[in-house]
Amino acid sequence: MTQNESIKDYSREYEEESFWQKVRTYAITAGKVVIEKALVLYYCLQDPNTPKWAKSVIIGALGYFIMPLDAIPDLTPIVGFSDDLGALACAMAIVAVHITTKHQEKAREKLNKWFGKSEQADQCENKEM
Repeated sequence: MTQNESIKDYSREYEEESFWQKVRTYAITAGKVVIEKALVLYYCLQDPNTPKWAKSVIIGALGYFIMPLDAIPDLTPIVGFSDDLGALACAMAIVAVHITTKHQEKAREKLNKWFGKSEQADQCENKEM
């Protein structure tokens, strides 16, 4: 068995409806950091200017995020989403040059809608100006 054959193709798990269901269901449990990374990748995926190779990386990471039973099951207290965070962070690093300010802003808008705007986010935005 080759290394590529031993790696599960998580892109088969990705469906847009499943993504939104997972995000809505586990937003509080997963936390803002995990959800923000997932949303940034989602908006990058939706961008027609994102190249196909980058979209395939994103689909694989989001597919892994959607799977309920992965390396560390999501229902495991405290550490349940740490593997998801790792997969999302790796995907973001790989496709970083294709993540735009617009993707980040859309993710932040959605986060603010769900979690409310935090004082820390206000401070960060003021520093960026």
